[in-house]
Amino acid sequence: MRAIQITAFGGPESMKLVELPDPVAGPGFELIDVSAIGINYADTHQTENSYLSPQKLPLVPGIEVVGTTSSGRRVLTPVASGGYAQKALAYSGAMIDIPEGVSDSQALCMLVQGSTAWHILKTVGHVKAGESVVIHAAAGGVGTIAIQLAKMWGAKVIAVVSTQEKRDLTKSLGADSAIDADQENLGAAILEANNGKPVDLVLEMVGGKTFDVSLEVLAPFGRLITFGMASRTPPTAIHPGSLLRGSKTITGFWLSHCFGSKELLNDVIIQLFELVKSGKLKPVIGATFPLSQATRAHQAMLGRETTGKITLNPNE
Repeated sequence: MRAIQITAFGGPESMKLVELPDPVAGPGFELIDVSAIGINYADTHQTENSYLSPQKLPLVPGIEVVGTTSSGRRVLTPVASGGYAQKALAYSGAMIDIPEGVSDSQALCMLVQGSTAWHILKTVGHVKAGESVVIHAAAGGVGTIAIQLAKMWGAKVIAVVSTQEKRDLTKSLGADSAIDADQENLGAAILEANNGKPVDLVLEMVGGKTFDVSLEVLAPFGRLITFGMASRTPPTAIHPGSLLRGSKTITGFWLSHCFGSKELLNDVIIQLFELVKSGKLKPVIGATFPLSQATRAHQAMLGRETTGKITLNPNE
């Protein structure tokens, strides 16, 4: 089978297209004929070995695929690794059947990005109707879904993005306002977008100064949900006493803690599929790259060139 493999940790250039033997399914696993592959920021951390869980070489990166089982089921499934390939091993209990009316690419939007957006808004963010929600990287895979879910649940959405094209996209998805992520006084712009008032909830995966500013603009009892550090720059260290003055909450979220839970993963994705089928949720497919161009796909993601969900075609 054709696959992307890395034999030394590094950036996107560390990935090479190779021919490998088909994996062999052991007890509890099934071999999937892969038809579409999802790309996530986590994959860029895999290649660097900067992910939350350590990686081992040689490595075929990738943690999610859509494909067909030997019995003909079309499924969406997480994989521990090995997703960037024409065949992948999936745990039998983790596979989720894809209903008619949901495409392969749309399904891929739901496993990592869709379920993350759901949980950071609802499970750990506790969003309520009428609250203000700031969504950083709002034109990305998580952001484009989070905008739609937050509006569906009655929130006011302030999208933070890097270009006019991305601002237009987020407004088309329902954001009440869209502001420039790269402006000098981002905090003041967020407050202005919320009629001069501090905000209730911030979804943050950039890190560095973006995290610092987000904490500053939180209202009393406001919540900051951190679910990544795309900039690779840590925020300023926080003294616990500083949270007391604003009754502020910082919560981390890592989707891996939902794996293995039917309630937290499978059931959420099934609900998201129903929203897609009904037309209430419109996944944004930013680009599909050939498997042979996985390096270029990672470069585009890291360079903030992409919007929505990025996928790989395993047959090209």
